[in-house]
Amino acid sequence: MIKIRFYSLLLLPVLGLMGLLAGPAAQASGSMPQAHKQKAALEKSLYERLGGKAAIQAVVDDFIGNVAADSRINGFFATANIARLNKMLVDQICEATGGPCKYTGKSMKEAHAGMGIAEAHFNALVEDLIKSLDKLRVPEKEKNELLGALAAMKPDIVSK
Repeated sequence: MIKIRFYSLLLLPVLGLMGLLAGPAAQASGSMPQAHKQKAALEKSLYERLGGKAAIQAVVDDFIGNVAADSRINGFFATANIARLNKMLVDQICEATGGPCKYTGKSMKEAHAGMGIAEAHFNALVEDLIKSLDKLRVPEKEKNELLGALAAMKPDIVSK
């Protein structure tokens, strides 16, 4: 079993990478150098590198199956509308990775209010997601970028 306690650590490389891409000249002038702008324009979005909406759908489908089988957290989803949850997760991940989707659900704070989610529950959920990403052979770079993007939601989800 993987012990996950690196959510904030995932954000450090992402923030560091953003600083490296901008470089000292951009920080001093407030704009990105032309060479970096051109490179950024040529790079594909995380959404594209993941394989688009179909690939995100495959990850979410597998992930929901993992969560359903996970006795540590499946009770939180016992009364959930799974079809709606699936759609909301796909839209949320699609939008968070630069795709064309628009997440229209509640904020994470509002959606998880009063649920009593502890860090151990959050860790279990992330383990289930990593299991799906690994099963579907999502490359390490894209996996870490996705986990970094989603890690920012932890403070709005964990309440205990």
